[in-house]
Amino acid sequence: MPFAYYKRLSPSRQAIYRRSDGITTVPLPAAQALQSLIPDLSAALTDEEPRAIERTCQKIADGLLDQLGAPPVQVLVQEVRPSNTYDEVHGLYEPSDPPYRCRISLWMRTAQRQEVVAFRTFLRTLLHELLHHLDYEIFELQESFHTKGFYKRESSLLRQLVPATQE
Repeated sequence: MPFAYYKRLSPSRQAIYRRSDGITTVPLPAAQALQSLIPDLSAALTDEEPRAIERTCQKIADGLLDQLGAPPVQVLVQEVRPSNTYDEVHGLYEPSDPPYRCRISLWMRTAQRQEVVAFRTFLRTLLHELLHHLDYEIFELQESFHTKGFYKRESSLLRQLVPATQE
């Protein structure tokens, strides 16, 4: 069952939505090669080192996108999440036309308490934003919707990068 906003989409956008919803996994050919970066990300978050977090996220993004044959992105890590009275921004994907790289911005601290974001939440946010990139570049979707399939793809990547034995 699609999310409620599906009914408000045009027929062509509904077709894109259904296609996205049908893609539930993103197999990584060599997930093990990226698993060694996961403890580095956890440690950088624990140490509250924005540049180390950014470097590790960039390595994860580069490795993941290289394995899948997608163009690279630039990953930027910012300090405190932007917010309004209702919500906080966790991450932002900004598409771009060549020769410029698409950009992913991530925020390492919560807006209200300015605490470092929990490791799994932060990693999921990185994967979430990378999936928007994959939707355009690999799955050739004209739009990147938050479908149930999208969230299943996010979980698929997380399970490959952080096997149950590492949790």
